Amino acid sequence: MGAIMKIEIKIPNVGESVKEAILAEWYKQDGDSVRKDEPILAIETDKVTLEVAAEEDGTLSIKVSEGETVEIGAVVGTIDTDAQISINTAPQPEAESPPKEPAPETPAEPQTRQILPPSVRRLVAEKNLDVTQIAGTGPGGRITKSDVLLYQESLHSDPLPLVSEAVSEPPADDEQTERKPMTPIRKRIAARLLEAKQNTAMLTTFNEIDMSRAMAIRSQYKDIFHKKHGVSLGFMSFFIKGCVEALKEFPGINAFIEGEEIVYHNYCNIGVAIGSARGLVVPIIRHAEKLSFAGTEQAIIDYVAKIKENRLELADMEGGTFTVSNGGVYGSLLSTPILNMPQSGILGMHKIEKRPVVVDDEIVIRPMMYVALSYDHRIVDGREAVTFLKRIKECVENPERIMMEI
Repeated sequence: MGAIMKIEIKIPNVGESVKEAILAEWYKQDGDSVRKDEPILAIETDKVTLEVAAEEDGTLSIKVSEGETVEIGAVVGTIDTDAQISINTAPQPEAESPPKEPAPETPAEPQTRQILPPSVRRLVAEKNLDVTQIAGTGPGGRITKSDVLLYQESLHSDPLPLVSEAVSEPPADDEQTERKPMTPIRKRIAARLLEAKQNTAMLTTFNEIDMSRAMAIRSQYKDIFHKKHGVSLGFMSFFIKGCVEALKEFPGINAFIEGEEIVYHNYCNIGVAIGSARGLVVPIIRHAEKLSFAGTEQAIIDYVAKIKENRLELADMEGGTFTVSNGGVYGSLLSTPILNMPQSGILGMHKIEKRPVVVDDEIVIRPMMYVALSYDHRIVDGREAVTFLKRIKECVENPERIMMEI
């Protein structure tokens, strides 16, 4: 028998400015066996969502329940390695000489059920749902409580009644409301957006971009590009390179107001707004002015992977000087992006849509994209903002003007 060893499970430090976190989910139940390096819980702060893995094999003992706020460094559970040691050192039974009839095979439980947190297991059992039909949006594709609720709602969704029917029919007996506390990330997003609206003189200017040339170049060189660099050529790199060129010409849009001073940046740290299951995050592509198209695309791919795996760190989102947000991936045709303070500018990309346009006095069909630049009018004049956006338009409509390494 080995000596009893209890390993404490602590809330990790995710940045100097973060003092507490919410224990969002336990992936295991109290008393379950865990494996070394297996994710066992998820935490949320006002900036990131992270998974915490087991340090050793053993038996889990939970001390803090889901949904509770805990300080950084707090012990939320332990891993008892004695059970694992006992299993490994237990004497093995002698092999029997006569062969036995093989035991009848029992159907394996779906893998998705094995990684369900307790709260989800209870809800699935209560509603008698087929968990294999539920798409997971949590860390590593895990199924969250919200996924179960959305799936259940989709099972009972009916076409909306006519107005007259809605007035005459009494409310259904099963109409319910549910209250949930805002997550730290959602609170932080709400606070920052409100701060930007209240503390900046925000204004938005619009333009449209003919994507024909960029699409043609992307189609022509995508195979060569991927073969040489190992990444796909996307439109985001066209826009980031265009932003870099424009920011060099209009440094005020790459600057901050601090008190009564303007802080200019001689580099371009471009934030890329990426939607996740838990909220919008903006990781930073550092020194974008030094990156090739391939380097830009690789940086974006790396961040998307980190977000999906809950490995995004606080340092990944600090130090941005300008932001690009692509609402087009969700189908947005036009929007007014809100500044990511203390930055003075944010570019909004949108859906590419074929539209009739006039070229050389003729009406032709072209793939067009509306773009929007929101800027802080305290530091950026209208003339600068409009010209800045036109410069991006020129770069994207004529990509040959930007150095491409393919």
